[in-house]
Amino acid sequence: MVRAGLGDLNAFDLLVARYRPRSLRFAVHFLGTREDAEEAVQDAFLRAFRSLRSADPNRFGAYLYRILLNRCRTMARRRIWWRRKADPIEDAIELGVPHPSGAADIREEIDRALARIGPDYREAFLLKHVDDMSYEEMHQITGKSIPALKMRVSRACESLRRILETS
Repeated sequence: MVRAGLGDLNAFDLLVARYRPRSLRFAVHFLGTREDAEEAVQDAFLRAFRSLRSADPNRFGAYLYRILLNRCRTMARRRIWWRRKADPIEDAIELGVPHPSGAADIREEIDRALARIGPDYREAFLLKHVDDMSYEEMHQITGKSIPALKMRVSRACESLRRILETS
């Protein structure tokens, strides 16, 4: 990270190679589409590169995740704004999606359920159960207290269970 902060692009390539797959997986789950996730991850790495000199060299993973999380939040807020402007016909078409029956369809149903819970709960759920982070790691990334994160994960699980049982 120090070498990358001094402008060594090969060193930064190593950081990208190490953290990109995990970052992309998180962003896809958070945002719901690979295209949005690719954009968020690319933007997060660009922002991280621009400010490497001010970051703690021992905490690049947490530093990058914080940037990525903020990018995902921003993109999700924009999507909500655009959805409000969407044509009612598009909404009606979305409601006509047939009930899932296969494994890929179950995954799609889970993704739809994740999209329906609040962003704070979705974020906590993804960090804990998809990225398999400890609450301490989650605290480092989000800045939220560990009890608050535990509550969010618990409520996310309850919400997902309720949504999936009724669908």
